[in-house]
Amino acid sequence: MIKYRFNPDEDVQLLDYLYKHVPEAKNKVKGYLSREQILVQDNVVTQFNHLVNKGETIKVLTKKQDTKAVRHMEILYEDDAIIVINKQAGLLTIATQKNEVKPTAHRLLSEYLQKQQPHTRIYIVHRLDRDTSGVLVFAKTEQVKKILQEEWKTRVLERTYQALVEGRVKKDNDTIESYLKETKTYQMYVTQSSKDATYAKLTYRVTKRFKQETLLDVSLDTGRKNQIRVQLASIGHPIVGDKKYRAHTNTIKRLGLHAKTLVFNHPLTNETLTFTSALPTSFLKRP
Repeated sequence: MIKYRFNPDEDVQLLDYLYKHVPEAKNKVKGYLSREQILVQDNVVTQFNHLVNKGETIKVLTKKQDTKAVRHMEILYEDDAIIVINKQAGLLTIATQKNEVKPTAHRLLSEYLQKQQPHTRIYIVHRLDRDTSGVLVFAKTEQVKKILQEEWKTRVLERTYQALVEGRVKKDNDTIESYLKETKTYQMYVTQSSKDATYAKLTYRVTKRFKQETLLDVSLDTGRKNQIRVQLASIGHPIVGDKKYRAHTNTIKRLGLHAKTLVFNHPLTNETLTFTSALPTSFLKRP
């Protein structure tokens, strides 16, 4: 459980900030660090001089959590049917190879759940690219997985992403419709012909223009592989850090794509659930 939660309004050194804001003895505050009870952006931090950026979230836990379960994600919601997480960039949704040894969201969640119920399994409902952060849903039963996948188009009411793209986008908002195909090397591209291609549609809205980049809110009407990445590149505004789709810059040292909001009807109760993940601060710290 979370004992304290803070969001500094300026860049701070972790331990100094905790001394000022945690109403407990200094040796106890230091103990929280050494016992791995301090999370910054849901990552365990033990260094007293760790720099916390403005707007980042510091959590002080009542006891140490399983760091494998929280190292690359935050659990936003959990019940008997689904589990919703906030995935960090750099984490695969599921292993791409049988002998994959790197952590994946699927593996970390499986370990987390199996510590509570040894025979629990989780199931992939949809995916986020490895370098995309944000809201991701898993099912806890095969029945729930089937419901969500078969009824995804009708159950999902809103899917919004935030994309930091190269260049200053001129239109305040627009819709992109195109057909997508895949090369033998698994790269998507826009084609003029609908033959053997899939239809893709998205809308975008400019939220902030920087000197050489633009921050967009992107809503998906269809959910194709790499859709946002390839369609934005097709209009001359590739996502920052997306070398695969012709980006020339990587100013935030990661892919500039974040799954911001997911609104859907629960697979069993039909209750409308809304999940939002805060924009990573690096997206706004422009040169």
